[in-house]
Amino acid sequence: MQIVREMSDLGPLLTSWRKSGLRIALVPTMGALHDGHLALVRAAQQEADRVIATIFVNPLQFNDKGDLDRYPRTEDADIAKLEAAGCDVVWLPRPAQLYPEGFATTVSVRGVSDRWEGAHRPGHFDGVATVVAKLFIACGPDIAIFGEKDWQQLAVIRRMAGDLGIPVTIIGHPTVRENDGLAMSSRNALLSAEDREKAIALPRALEDACQRIAAGEVVGEVLKDSLEALAAAGFGAADYLAYVDGATLEALEHYRDGGRLIAAASLGKVRLIDNIRVVSVTDRKTRSPTR
Repeated sequence: MQIVREMSDLGPLLTSWRKSGLRIALVPTMGALHDGHLALVRAAQQEADRVIATIFVNPLQFNDKGDLDRYPRTEDADIAKLEAAGCDVVWLPRPAQLYPEGFATTVSVRGVSDRWEGAHRPGHFDGVATVVAKLFIACGPDIAIFGEKDWQQLAVIRRMAGDLGIPVTIIGHPTVRENDGLAMSSRNALLSAEDREKAIALPRALEDACQRIAAGEVVGEVLKDSLEALAAAGFGAADYLAYVDGATLEALEHYRDGGRLIAAASLGKVRLIDNIRVVSVTDRKTRSPTR
């Protein structure tokens, strides 16, 4: 595996791959890698001849400096994990490479980014869209793979790439979960042992709400009960728990194919997000919901 830190070293490598007709996949990350990230690398290997993973803690998408400072950084361990997974290249750009002095351009994706995470983290999705656009331009991948745990982020990136005409196929990979159902996340490492036990209430609340909405119960009542279940489990007030259209992120009042439950809530200072696809009762008899 090659380790690249300078953008000037990345270009010749990519050019040689393209001249050889190789298909390139990009897996953007912010490091603190876990099995969920490595699943993205393995999925990329199935879709392409060469895989580039990036590790960059993007300051533009943090509206809370304390959150940025607390974000775990485990570069040596991350590199070792990527090498063991068979990744071809890891690119670790410095902030000054992506945002040089005088940098004044950001990418804003209206509509799909306005609510939920966008409302609670002002500027977050502008930072996400900007850095991902820059990574796409720098790497020119044929495909890019993102985890579905950040569902709204995935929707924003798809909208951004489509609107700007960036020729990359965006693939969402199902959420990878711990054995007890908690979505794998770099932030899980920040949970105390006590809060880690409480955290499984989040996926359980979503799974229960999924079944009830699919069975035709009133969405508002279901969401109210789910919020009460989270509070009883020890979560603070949830930033949101909503049933939305999977593409537009608009709130839904009744079951609709493609709808998803999305949530964000905190245990202490650790903010967790999750989502689950709501599958009809008929479909649930033959398959598990896509998480």
